[in-house]
Amino acid sequence: MMAAQQLTKGSGLYLLSYYCSRTSGRGPLVSSCCSLVSKSKGNWTSHRLVSSSINNACAAAAVTRPFCSSNVAADSSAVPVTTNPVGGGDAVIDPITVAKDAANTLDMRVGHVIRAWRHEEADSLYVEEVDVGETESRIICSGLVNYIPLHHLLGKKVVVLANLKPRNMRGVKSCGMLMAASDASHENVELLVPPDDAVPGERVWFGSEDEKENLPDPATPNQIQKKKTWELVQPHLRTDASCVASLGVHFMRTSGGVVVCGSLKNANIS
Repeated sequence: MMAAQQLTKGSGLYLLSYYCSRTSGRGPLVSSCCSLVSKSKGNWTSHRLVSSSINNACAAAAVTRPFCSSNVAADSSAVPVTTNPVGGGDAVIDPITVAKDAANTLDMRVGHVIRAWRHEEADSLYVEEVDVGETESRIICSGLVNYIPLHHLLGKKVVVLANLKPRNMRGVKSCGMLMAASDASHENVELLVPPDDAVPGERVWFGSEDEKENLPDPATPNQIQKKKTWELVQPHLRTDASCVASLGVHFMRTSGGVVVCGSLKNANIS
């Protein structure tokens, strides 16, 4: 009996407050619990109130703990696991599917090169005036001088990435990017070519013909930059053995058919 009373009056409540501190991870709870214990020693009713207070505090701390820092939360290398509530296991996220969904928020359009000329201040740049289906044509700068003759650009159908932020290219504001394929050595570069009957301004996407009806709205340039969408998508873009532009098994296409390049197989796209 004496041992039980001593435990009640002394170390037991301190042990309880220590348990709360270990399970809650909240420093302020430890000090408040210890203060309550020290003021109520010698009174069994008070001890019961203190125990109840500690238990309630621990329960509250357990609820709020997800908002506290922890080793997992502080470790930037920790990989979150997505749980499948139906199967009870961890869901496997396919990186190609993620990249495809992101790619279809890119505003890729069919373009028609109206004019093209050498940049006056940059030897490696062309300046193109491109019809992308808007009320005014766009000015786009491309580093293609060393790869594509100027006359191969004039009047050509191209694929334009249209929702990048404008960039100042040696005094010329460039509002988009012409998409092209290149070999591993980057010695050979070819523009991506949409079908002949593709209309300027028409949306380009990855997937099946039917997926055109369910495409998301293009993201804004700010969203593309903030989410690093292009950086996520670009490493997955290649031509296949038939020179068709692809993201994994998903072809790049317009309503008139797939997008291709002239001759580069299994080439990078940027």
